[in-house]
Amino acid sequence: MTATEIRGVGVGRLVATGPLIRMPEPLPEPARDERHDGDAAAEKARVAAAFAAVGADLTARAAQAGGEGAAVLEAAAMMAQDPMLADDVNRRIDGGTGAERAVFEGFASFQDQLTALGGYLAERATDLADVAQRIIAHLRGVAAPGVPSSPTPFILVARDLAPADTALLDLTKVLGLVTSDGGPTSHTAILARSKSIPAIVGATGVLDLADGTALVLDAEAGVVTVAPSAEQIAEAQRRIAERAAQAAAPITDGALADGTKVPLLANVGSPADGAEAVALGAEGVGLFRTEFLFLGENDAPSVESQQTQYTELLRHFPGKKVVVRVLDAGADKPLAFLNDAHEENPALGLRGLRALRASEQVLRDQLTALKGAQDATDADLWVMAPMVADEHETAYFVDYARGLGLHTVGVMAEVPSLAVLADQVLQVADFVSVGTNDLTQYTLAADRMLGSVASYQDPWHPAVLRLVKLLGDAGAATGKPVGICGEAAADPQLAVVLVGLGATTLSMTPAALADVRAELAAVTLGQARARAAAALAAPGAAEAREAARLA
Repeated sequence: MTATEIRGVGVGRLVATGPLIRMPEPLPEPARDERHDGDAAAEKARVAAAFAAVGADLTARAAQAGGEGAAVLEAAAMMAQDPMLADDVNRRIDGGTGAERAVFEGFASFQDQLTALGGYLAERATDLADVAQRIIAHLRGVAAPGVPSSPTPFILVARDLAPADTALLDLTKVLGLVTSDGGPTSHTAILARSKSIPAIVGATGVLDLADGTALVLDAEAGVVTVAPSAEQIAEAQRRIAERAAQAAAPITDGALADGTKVPLLANVGSPADGAEAVALGAEGVGLFRTEFLFLGENDAPSVESQQTQYTELLRHFPGKKVVVRVLDAGADKPLAFLNDAHEENPALGLRGLRALRASEQVLRDQLTALKGAQDATDADLWVMAPMVADEHETAYFVDYARGLGLHTVGVMAEVPSLAVLADQVLQVADFVSVGTNDLTQYTLAADRMLGSVASYQDPWHPAVLRLVKLLGDAGAATGKPVGICGEAAADPQLAVVLVGLGATTLSMTPAALADVRAELAAVTLGQARARAAAALAAPGAAEAREAARLA
């Protein structure tokens, strides 16, 4: 069999080689005419028990997973405890529909609603489908479909992977992941990065391959080689060994070959992630997402409970920088106590700082809690606001936070207008941190979680890079830091270009630190700037990537 290639969107730069095994097909759909025996109360009791069992199982998996996996699984567990879903299913049972069919139809209705909303919420329909499968499996008394078992290591191929499957992968057996669906910021991609496992998403055609087919998965190139030659397998194994040697090398601070310092920071989602970040060589935190305290709550958490959590994280980083993003709610993270109004396009609606200004007490409480944590530790606390559009919004947040006693206050560059006005913004803010995921989404008008436009969601696009350069130039002119905290910083080759554009720090999932550290150490600042200039002059993302490689 001659080697062929299937292309997708690579996650990271790792390589894997081995035979493929496909995820099993989902459970068969319950019969359309399924009816119960007339005892609706008994049928609803069965469903309630199944909902509770699946919720408890997902919560237990979250505790076992830790890190980013925990947050993803906790969100899935909340779906199994959603009273609106339960009420919908119960209404169907009251109408005579059997338990399995009622669950299937109820969840399908909610999936259709999420899909219609588009973007991140459309991607969450996959997670909802997995929860429904688990509940139906419990009702049938069978095991829910999941990652297949194998006595030997393999590359897992699937249409998409549910959080419950990805978060607890046995990394002694699963060498890599390939999915036909999903985008670069899907849960599969996020968890693959956090576990440092090679993955390619959006690889159309991979489901046509037979179990046992040999593959080489090159995440850096975004290429799956089918039936590779002996020479291709040997090259993949050489790269795998080289990566293992890099991982075993002593951890050093981030720096270029000429000694230019580029601090490498971690993106973390809870205080528990702090220890892992330190162990993997993080020099601080470039993005602490505080949403874990708020999601799923009917009311905003108290100042005291928030301060306890922030203090716990800061104590992992004595004397080091910790950048905390205030609550980024709205769009994919709606909160009833903040903004429960229906929005036709929530990604362009009342989210981030906009939502906090409309509910200022929530912002005040959070900043008060952060001030308390700042005073209780010796970490270097920096605070920033998301979804900021211009100098006026910047001044509002900076003045408000400083008025409550915060020392270092900045904003995130996610909205293109902020980058265009970077010279004005950095006259007011102490720093800017670039959220490349949203900046790319808004620049290219491509929902960041929608697989059909995944090819547009590429931070290598020169339009995105030119906005980063505006920010870098403004930072250099004002002598203020410009960091990167989006997923782009985890791409080693792009990390070099970002430094060449003026980024002063890079923050990423901790698992990516080693690869980025090694790549930076191989280039000088002059070389980084040359690669950046070549990428800026390219007409598209693919050409920018290639131009930087050749520069």
